[in-house]
Amino acid sequence: MAINNPYQTYQQNSVTTASPQELTLMLYNGCLKFIKLAKRAMDEGKFEEKNTNLIKAQAIIQEFQITLDRDIAISEGLAQLYEYINFRLIEANMKNDLVILEEAEGQVKELRDTWKEAMALVKGK
Repeated sequence: MAINNPYQTYQQNSVTTASPQELTLMLYNGCLKFIKLAKRAMDEGKFEEKNTNLIKAQAIIQEFQITLDRDIAISEGLAQLYEYINFRLIEANMKNDLVILEEAEGQVKELRDTWKEAMALVKGK
């Protein structure tokens, strides 16, 4: 008989009941979490762990690229920004470069913070 982990159940429920806007925020936060884990692994010389976490961060950025609505004017600019972030994540991974990784992290944080502000503005209406 398997015992359910309450935290895991909560996480699963929060994802299945989240709005598309909340899911996007969760993805941004997940990407930042994976970058943070990769930074720690990089500092500790755990290259396989660093690689795994950066691949997860890249997958999230690629998902953002794929799901852009190209009919919206801002999408082209976002597509280019996502492409740049993805490139920098790959470069940071290949070169084991913390400075490049921190630059990518800063870009993702800025996108996440902007998204949070937009969500708050919509809720306030």
